[in-house]
Amino acid sequence: MNILHVLRSPVGGLFRHVKDLSRGQTQLGHRVGMICDSSTGGDSAAQSLLAMQPYFNAGITTLPINRLPALSDMGVIMRCAAVVRALNVDIIHGHGAKGGLIARVVGKKLGIPSVYTPHGGSLHYSWRKPTGAFFLAAEKILSRFGTGFVFVCDFEKEAFEHKIGLAGKPAIVAHNGLWPEEFNPVLAGGAATDLLFVGEVRHLKGIDLLLEAMVLLRLKRPLTLTVVGDGPELQKYMELVKTLGLTDVVTFAGRLPIRDALTRGQLMVVPSRNESFPYVVLETAAAGVPILATDVGGIPEILPAAFTCKATAVDIASHIDAALTDRVAARSKSKALALQLTGKFAAEAMAKNITDFYKLHLR
Repeated sequence: MNILHVLRSPVGGLFRHVKDLSRGQTQLGHRVGMICDSSTGGDSAAQSLLAMQPYFNAGITTLPINRLPALSDMGVIMRCAAVVRALNVDIIHGHGAKGGLIARVVGKKLGIPSVYTPHGGSLHYSWRKPTGAFFLAAEKILSRFGTGFVFVCDFEKEAFEHKIGLAGKPAIVAHNGLWPEEFNPVLAGGAATDLLFVGEVRHLKGIDLLLEAMVLLRLKRPLTLTVVGDGPELQKYMELVKTLGLTDVVTFAGRLPIRDALTRGQLMVVPSRNESFPYVVLETAAAGVPILATDVGGIPEILPAAFTCKATAVDIASHIDAALTDRVAARSKSKALALQLTGKFAAEAMAKNITDFYKLHLR
């Protein structure tokens, strides 16, 4: 098949999913192309795209794509349609809200099957608020356009069915997966801080909850933290660190490859308010690195309850305290968890399941 993946931002977990899926589909003998935004991610995204070229044997097209609805979307749709025609695409797979819009509109226009993977996106919104109602209403309208749905976890599928509905179309759950080499253990470096946060620095990811937890523990257990990543609210949280008096114990390290990032802390903390099925949780657990994550979204589909907590500063603080009281035990439990996950979340299986879904339902 000739497969085209459409997404906006070439960074983060969504991008990682598309890379893995395309790598697997290329290995299965298909021709795979991609369209993504040219204005997001800077040099880091450019380097990632260059490294990914072997997985996109039908090429990578980059063009400016706005995060929010804009008049320029019409031009993007026209460009995407031209790529589809040039590559003789059999199926278009849209990822995230904007990628899903473009893929389904182009598919409808050209009479080509299209599938949509939300990756959280609009599902984080509520019908009770005007902005949420706008995005969810748009999703409901667009659900009539596509040919089917691919979800990365059970939570995402159930949330989509509840908030929007599947419009009678076929759907599959294909959990994100890792490659065999990612199950090799990672050890903390000599200068590792007590805690580690890896992800986009914004409200949804709950970094403020983690900082507040550190304040709550300050008298009992002074802690150090390394923040790996950036995002639109980075400056805001750097100011919050100053306000909370944590400047001397919090290090902002910018973006780093995940295996490098995992050496920077003794305990990974994922304090998210909402999630879909985050790669950082999979990657950390597979590497045998101690982890604590909030029990939101699809995280409980990866981690047993012993590794999760509520998305509150108080509960995060309590679980951090317990995990760091016996670091040897925490490391031992994390190694056992890595063994449990081996083979359960495999990128090859994810790519094959999705590609088989294309063949079964969308021809």
